[in-house]
Amino acid sequence: MSVDATAGRAPVIYRERPWWQSIWRHRALYLMAVPGIAYFIVFKYVPMGGLIIAFQDYSPFRGIGGSPWVGFDHFIRFFSESTFVMLLVNTVSVSLLLLVFSFPVPIVLALLLNELRSKLFQRSIQTIIYLPHFMSWVIVVSLFYVLLTTDGGSINALLQSWGMDAVPFLTDPNWLRPLYTMQEIWKTAGWGTIIYLAAMTGVDMELYEAAELDGAGRWLQTWHITLPAIRPTIIVMFILAIGDFLELGFEHMFLMLNSLNRDLGEIFDTYVYTAGIQNGQLSYATAVGLFKGLVGLILVIAANKLAKKLGEEGVY
Repeated sequence: MSVDATAGRAPVIYRERPWWQSIWRHRALYLMAVPGIAYFIVFKYVPMGGLIIAFQDYSPFRGIGGSPWVGFDHFIRFFSESTFVMLLVNTVSVSLLLLVFSFPVPIVLALLLNELRSKLFQRSIQTIIYLPHFMSWVIVVSLFYVLLTTDGGSINALLQSWGMDAVPFLTDPNWLRPLYTMQEIWKTAGWGTIIYLAAMTGVDMELYEAAELDGAGRWLQTWHITLPAIRPTIIVMFILAIGDFLELGFEHMFLMLNSLNRDLGEIFDTYVYTAGIQNGQLSYATAVGLFKGLVGLILVIAANKLAKKLGEEGVY
């Protein structure tokens, strides 16, 4: 309750509404949020209860209540095996490639699209670069397989027509990470431009007009006006990308793995599947997944604090 006292008038008393009245007043907005809230509760928070089996020798026949406790035995086993170093190196290597090459591409594309004067041409280009987002990883990897295979692949057929030897893109382990990065860029870059283009719509057009009167060209306007305006958005997206540093996803890498490149392509996500589903080591696989999630949480908190120290808003 607050009091507003003005000169010559009786004080006006404002009574704060109960929380349930505020919810009822904005019931339409809360109703729209119900599906999203239900999704996170059912598929994100409720499954967290299953993490308890990381500290048990879990057996599906005994259940969580009947399985014996083993404490941190699964974590000790994981950290003491040579597999841990291999998984860490492979995952960090691919994640760094994505941060260096994949993360800036949507920003560059958004800046280029923002410079197009023809709205029809701009929307046509946007539609074309958005399309790969709606393809599954099975289709994306299959397309690259058809193009790059040594048995009738278009790229190798073109190289051979120029008198060059066929390149084993799909079987040479050294090509795994570059191909993974290129596929990630091709599929996700166009869709990622949506966020940055939306941020650019909030830039005051008078700033561009003033800069043009001062003789600044398009490059200087982009560098001194557009990029500083979308910098908070870039930082937020970077923090979210840092949170997924060890979360590369299972499907994409699993489709690219074979017996020849597994040593360089096995990451935490595929290892969890191999250990948990194929080998039946459910508790051990849960411990590996829990470790990966905790590292992501720590990275998000650290990146957010660093952003705030640098004067940015951060995620929270």
